[in-house]
This record gives sequence, C-alpha cells and structure tokens, in this order.
Amino acid sequence: MLTPLVFIEEEKCKACYACIRICPVKAIELRNSDDFPRIVPERCIGCGSCLEVCSPGAISYYDSREETRQLLKSGSKVAALVGPSISGEFDDITDYRKFVRMIMETGFDYVHESSFGVDLVAKEYNELISNFLGKYYILANCPPIVSLIEKYYPQLIDNLAPIVTPMIASAKVMKQIYGPDIKVVYIGPCIGAKEEAFRFDGDSKVDAVLTFTELRQLFEEFGIKESTIEFSEFNEPLGYKGSLYPVSNGILQASGLSEDILSGRLVTVDGREEIISAIKQFDESIDFIKKHFNIFYCEGCIMGPGTSAGGKKFRRHTLVAEYASKRLKKFDLNKWNQDIKNYTNLELKRTFSADDQRLPSPPEEKVEEILKIIEKNEDGQNLGCRSCGYDSCRDFATAVAIGIARTDMCIMHSLKSKQEYIRTLKVTNDKLARTQQALQESEKRALHEKQHAQDALETNQTMLRKLPTAVVLVDENLKIIGSNESFITILGDEAAEINEIIPGLIGADLKTLLPFQFYKLFSYVLTSSEDVLGRDVHIDDKLLNVTIFSIKKNKIVGGVVRDMYMPEVRKEEVISRVSEVIDQNLELVQQIAFLLGEGASKTEKMLNSIIESHRSGNEAKE
Repeated sequence: MLTPLVFIEEEKCKACYACIRICPVKAIELRNSDDFPRIVPERCIGCGSCLEVCSPGAISYYDSREETRQLLKSGSKVAALVGPSISGEFDDITDYRKFVRMIMETGFDYVHESSFGVDLVAKEYNELISNFLGKYYILANCPPIVSLIEKYYPQLIDNLAPIVTPMIASAKVMKQIYGPDIKVVYIGPCIGAKEEAFRFDGDSKVDAVLTFTELRQLFEEFGIKESTIEFSEFNEPLGYKGSLYPVSNGILQASGLSEDILSGRLVTVDGREEIISAIKQFDESIDFIKKHFNIFYCEGCIMGPGTSAGGKKFRRHTLVAEYASKRLKKFDLNKWNQDIKNYTNLELKRTFSADDQRLPSPPEEKVEEILKIIEKNEDGQNLGCRSCGYDSCRDFATAVAIGIARTDMCIMHSLKSKQEYIRTLKVTNDKLARTQQALQESEKRALHEKQHAQDALETNQTMLRKLPTAVVLVDENLKIIGSNESFITILGDEAAEINEIIPGLIGADLKTLLPFQFYKLFSYVLTSSEDVLGRDVHIDDKLLNVTIFSIKKNKIVGGVVRDMYMPEVRKEEVISRVSEVIDQNLELVQQIAFLLGEGASKTEKMLNSIIESHRSGNEAKE
C-alpha cells in the first residue's frame, strides 16, 4: 500500500497516549522530539486496536470508498463479496435479502457471500490437519495474525498454514465464474484485509476492500433505505457452514475439525489479551502442547475494527447463529457438494515472507539508567503495572532507551513528578502571595509618596512661578526645560511673546535668548560641573547677579538670576553687603580684643607675682 493503512490526524489528537499503550507491537511511537504519537506503517499489523481506544477520533484507516466509486463508474462488471459477519453487523435490517438488494442499488452487478470461499478453505484445512506429518500449524485466516508472525515472529513463518484466506478463495471463484476482467470488492469487518488485498494479483486479485462502516456511509451517500427496496438473493454458489466463520471457531465447524479436549487436534485463541501469549507459547512449547492453533486477533470477526462501534459480542454471536440456522434449514446440500467439486481445481496454496521489524536491544547500562530515572529496580519496586502498555518496567525502559517511548508514559513516574510539581507550585504560590502582598503594600506607599510628591511639585511650581528671583533650567543642548515668570520678565517683551505660545519657554534655545557672555556660563557649568556663584553680568542697562549650578552632571544645570536694579533686590543687596562689612569689622575687633585681653592677663599675673614675692620677704625678716 502506498498510503498508510492507519494514521493519526494531529489536529484531533489530544496526546493521551492510549493508542501507544494498547498497540500490541508498539508500532506507535512517541519520540522526545514529537508532540504527538506517530504510527510507523512498516511495523503496523493492521489490528485496529488503536481505533477503538481513541476517544477524540484522531485515528483513521485507509478509506476505500473512492476506489469503489471509481470501479462502479468504470463500465466493468463489479462483484461484491460480502463477509458472513453481515448478520452480526446489520441487525437493523430485518431480512438479509433486503440487505443484498441495498448493495446492488449502489451499482454492483453481483452480490456474493464469501461463506462459499470459507467452505473451500475449510476443506483445505481438513486435508492439511488430517494428513498430519509431524508439523503443527497456525491457521492463517486472520490478516493481522499473519502480519504479526511475519514481522515479529519470523521464526514461525514455516508454521503458518499455507492456505489463502476466504477472501482470496472467493475472489478466485469470481474470476472463474465471470472471467478475469471482473472487478471484485470485498465487504467485511477487517481493516487488515485492505492490506492483504494488495498482496495478490491475477485470479486472486481483490480490487478494493470496504469495511461495514464504509458500506453504511455509502448507503447514506446514495440515499438507500431498506423501506424503499425489494428482496434479492445472493448470487450462487452459496456457502454452507462457512456462514459460521464470524465466530472464532466457526472455521473448525465448517472444516469438520474437532476441538475436543481429549481427541481434538486444535485449540482456538482469540482476543488481543491472549494472542501474544499464545504465539509465544507455540514458539517455545509446541512440542509439548502438540496442538494446531486457530488464532484470531479480534474476538471473532463479528468484533472486527471495521464494524460499528459499541457492538456487543454475544448479541452478534446470536445473530450469526440464527442467520446460519435459518439458511441451513432449507439448504440444498447436494447442490453445494456439486459446487465444491466444480472448484476443486482452484489453487488455494500460498506462501509467506519474513519482514522482520523487531527492534534491536539497547545497551544494558542505558536500560538501567532509564529504570533509575523512573525509580524502578529489580528489588521489589519493579512493579510492572502495565499502565504504559508494556509487560514490565524493563520492557518499558527498553522502549525508552530505543527511542520509541518517553518516561512520562509511566503513570507512576508521572504522578510522582506531578505531585512534586504541585508541591513546588504550592511553595511558589505561597512566595508569590507574600510577594503580592508586599507589592500591594509597596504600591500603596508608592501611591502615597507619589501624591506627596505631586503636592510638593505643585507647591514648588507655584512657588517657583511666584519667586521674584528668576530661575531657569536647561539641558545639555542649552534647551530650556523650565523657567519662571521672573526669568521671562528679565528677558523682556520678546520672551514674553514666546511664553504666550510656549508656556515657560520650554524647548526654546537659550543661545537665542541670552548674549554670548551669559549663556557661556551655562556651557561652562555643563562641561566642567563646577558651579558659578554670584557672578555679576551686564546686559544692556541691567546688572544681573547670576548663580549657575549643576543639577545632573553634564546633563542639566540650573540658573538663579537677580536684577540688581530692582528696588527690593537693591535694598536686599545693600543690607547684605553692609552686613558683610559689619561682620568683617566685628571679626577684626574681636581679634584685637582677644590680643589685648591676652596681654592684660599676662601683666596681671606678673604684678601678682611681685606682690606675693614682696610679702614673703617681709615675713622672713620678722
């Protein structure tokens, strides 16, 4: 097949890994670089287990409806081969003859039941088993089982019964009846049959395989309903006990082979849970078991992946038995025997070929490393819960080491990791809560301080505007970033006109407003960061006292300018300078007084010393 038999639609996939866990051969892998699981076509056996467990409906199989439409439009005669599982699937159709007619309404020229092909194959099995020559066989009727052995148990290929499936046997009958140009479409419950059809050519060729669900979709597409059509019978030849084939041991009843515990030569195994174990035991112990194995992957074809979802096994089992019972009551056994003789010349033998898909074993140290990561070992903790889909923790670790699985598929490891993650989250959340509370308190303080700052700013701006002293702030490019009314007044009428357009002269170039000797002082402070204090500057008929200081080094400077001819400034300046002279004189007087005081003190000490000496001399004379 050029197109994969089964594939995953990533846009629907929820990455639940259910498909990985259920795949019996691990043909669905999840590598570290993948976001979604991926089906490896060459390793897939077409069992359809992944379809059943994918609740989002992200897994689909190869759709044969378009192929069928093209065949029906081709102008060639087309025969439908209907699997005997029809009776278990279409319980909503009251009479099988209505069902036959519904198929013909879609455009088929002939409708045959493949139960006659089952009878032919059953006859071959009877001869093979009855003529026992010491080799035990696995019956090769189930395509997924054949694929499983070819890919994963190639050492058992010689034990596969070399007989074609009922589908291929029926196709050979169609070619013999209608000629080699007849187109054949098989309709049944197995998606693995789609891949099997591509293995054969010539008189064994099946041109398309429809599942029962695809057939229902065609009925809906063509608007075909049971209530609007008449009866129609299957085309001959009709099958006999081949109608029991949908039940796992039905092929044995059709072949007349016994499963008797004491005398029987065969055992029947069905269901995903049992078949792998059965094949392993056949491989390891067949010389002890001494039985042929009749193996079906599903619990009978009535439960195949191509049937409607939600079907109940024993209800379908009953429907198959009732259908076969009704037919056999009026069955023309003589006619059937003659038909069997007519097709004894058909070649029903086949061969198989190995397609080994077994993965190489990784280094043991790598497996041990994975076991340590998932915290599993051989001293009792290697629980092997099988939730990952592997039989043991070692098998799972091997898959991880090979690269087809990831450690997060281990439920216990994931739960522990999640619990640790939850604990970490709790600690983080507590820290975040405390941090959030601190931030809220900090935000409150910041808002409070911002309000204070805003109030202070408004107060300062008001005071700045009302100050009689001129104030100006400029940036590194000598652009004004703030000034007050007094500064604008000093500059004159031109500055006042600019102020009406641009309040505060913000953005104005200081070099255009002040003479060179004035703005040069601002440039000096910007470049040197040294303040200029109390410098007198003459502009026209004005005497200005200027103080320029650095606010942000090499970025912002401020200037305070006083007009010395303003009355209040002149008065203040006179008082200031008189006070300065008085302070200087007082300091000189204090120095003189200190010196005089120091000399008077020394004279006093000398006089006291003379007097004291004179007194001491008189006392000595006396």
